Amino acid sequence: MDTKVTVIVPTFNERENVAELVARTAAALTGFDAEILFVDDSSDDTADEVARVAADAPLPVRVIHRVENTGGLGGAVVVGLEAAASDLCIVMDGDLQHPPELLPVLLARQAEGDADVVAASRYIGGGDTSGLGTAVRFGVSRAATWLTRAMFPIRLARSTDPMTGFFLVDRSRLDLSTLQPQGFKILLEILARTDLRIAEVPMEFAERRHGTSKASLRQGGTFIAHLARLRFGKMSLFALIGAVGAVANLAIMWLLTAAGVPYIWAAIIGAVVTIVGNFLLQERFVFADMRTNARGVWQRFAASFAFNSIEAALRIPVMALMVETWHISSVLATGLSLIVAFFARFLFHSLVVYAPRRRGQSGEPKPDTATLRIIRAIDEEAMRPGEL
Repeated sequence: MDTKVTVIVPTFNERENVAELVARTAAALTGFDAEILFVDDSSDDTADEVARVAADAPLPVRVIHRVENTGGLGGAVVVGLEAAASDLCIVMDGDLQHPPELLPVLLARQAEGDADVVAASRYIGGGDTSGLGTAVRFGVSRAATWLTRAMFPIRLARSTDPMTGFFLVDRSRLDLSTLQPQGFKILLEILARTDLRIAEVPMEFAERRHGTSKASLRQGGTFIAHLARLRFGKMSLFALIGAVGAVANLAIMWLLTAAGVPYIWAAIIGAVVTIVGNFLLQERFVFADMRTNARGVWQRFAASFAFNSIEAALRIPVMALMVETWHISSVLATGLSLIVAFFARFLFHSLVVYAPRRRGQSGEPKPDTATLRIIRAIDEEAMRPGEL
């Protein structure tokens, strides 16, 4: 084959993995015009090991050692994209959790011509998540993916694993100057800032062979900050409307209780009024760009009202329990419960209420009941861990 490809491997203290990674990558890419480009931020002698292995490697192997690791792993990938010898680039980790044997599968999928990005996913048919390790890590990853997809429901509509670090990208479709990576999640940066066609292939995520995970509380904080910078607008508007609704809710409750209405009934009335008001404001200011491809307005309202009513039905007893057991004011208890409810509401509206309609073979919208859509969304999202 004459396909030219650069495999970009960002590394940080991965010395023990270099020789095996090069050998397996070279074997997988036999017949391709390929090179391996390490972008190294290590404090050990990983760069020296790459140079040693490169001397006898069956394909070109280069290393760029960065003294200042600006942008973390994502910044290293951008450096690699800039220095790659070919426009067709594949990014993979240096810890061998990404199997090099999948490289020709990514290339074959890209050769079909309908994708600018081909990502390796762990949970489409044939994928596997065992390499994530502990249940805690799995749970954190899943929560991060839910939040990410909720904040970018259109750009990530066809991406089941926007957090993966193993993907192919056509560099000619990127404006590298627009990328501002921070931390690990470079694919998220690319998909969020560009309008690219994405396809996926299944991946069995392997266990770590050498070294330790780079995930930490600091990296988690970097991810949250990066996510907020990428798409703070939609969530901030949702939060602002939620805050207005919360103030209105508290005001209604205060007025009604001051007038002698029992606080439980006052909370119910306040909830109903703000549910309707919030929906109208969200339609106009938050999710206006998603309404065209979503279900009809009455279906959206029914789903929104049903979810918020159920949430309120669950929240109000909790609020009453706080009042009775913690002996705090009903207004304070309501405010605390509304803060918790905000995140659940945002996720549900982004992923379910305004989700694009499924299309039939004719291209017409495929009818779904609200119940089926909610069940399907919950089922799909429950199987979507990220890669932390």
